Amino acid sequence: MQSTSYQLGRFFLCELKHDSELARSVVDFARGKRIKMAVFIVVGAVKQARLAYYDQANHEYQKIELDQPLEIANCFGNLSIKDGKLFAHIHAVLADKAGKTYAGHLIRATVFAAELHLQELLGKKLEREYDQTTGLALWEFGES
Repeated sequence: MQSTSYQLGRFFLCELKHDSELARSVVDFARGKRIKMAVFIVVGAVKQARLAYYDQANHEYQKIELDQPLEIANCFGNLSIKDGKLFAHIHAVLADKAGKTYAGHLIRATVFAAELHLQELLGKKLEREYDQTTGLALWEFGES
């Protein structure tokens, strides 16, 4: 197991704009504050979403389209660098009006109303690099 430690930087509470794209809004907010690494949660609701499930055997995402209003039952993620750019890795559990839940990797979602709670991390730059075993861009910690 590889790991590294970080110092806690600034902590932000932010309201995401109605009709904005959730992941893009998180990245844009962080860029505007010159944040390079962070962990975050999102609370609220979305108008529609696209989740994905990673097929481990075929190394590809299977999309789950949700074209309906959904409550964010849980949404968490982190910011790191991928291909030289700030990248948001987000997972979510979304619930429909009957309480049925859908979960997975959040590809996109249109915000109805949402709050972002973001904790900046300070320390060694955290980058994602292609991992041949999984086919995913995973954190590369380098030598510790």
